[in-house]
Amino acid sequence: MSVFIEDECHVLWGDTLGYVWGKKNERIELPITNERMRQSYYGALDIHTKEFVLSEFDNADSRHTVSFVKQLRELRDGKKLLLIWDCAAYHRYSDMKEYLEEVNKGLEEKDWKVTCLLFEPNAPEQNPVEDIWLKGKNFLRSHFYENKTFQQVKESFADFLNHQIFNFNKLSWYW
Repeated sequence: MSVFIEDECHVLWGDTLGYVWGKKNERIELPITNERMRQSYYGALDIHTKEFVLSEFDNADSRHTVSFVKQLRELRDGKKLLLIWDCAAYHRYSDMKEYLEEVNKGLEEKDWKVTCLLFEPNAPEQNPVEDIWLKGKNFLRSHFYENKTFQQVKESFADFLNHQIFNFNKLSWYW
């Protein structure tokens, strides 16, 4: 069985704002071409291998949640999955609910191909993927001067997260 802790995040153009030094009492203005530019990401941390799986989507909804779960199943050659995630509506209703009914149809709970456990409501501190998003966004902020376009921001964020092994103390909570 593969155990993943999952979460979603959105990177906005404004997330890349850093700090600029200037003369005392002199205002510095930096142009931001489109503050509404946004990219949604799904991320899942394998608690055994510490591998982080990252995927881009237009937004976070039940249809994209199902696509991401299917991607995780393919990565693990159809092994049983245990997903630990928050109480977002798109984790519990609509397409995701239908997918779980379809994939686990006729199986006893112990044999389910995909099992989902929820964190406590309003408890992001329980989810180590929240810490990964924070590391990624802090990386963007500290390297804001390298990214002149939103496409570069997205590439920088993904490159940073895809080349890390995450071994947070929080992971020991889930053994």
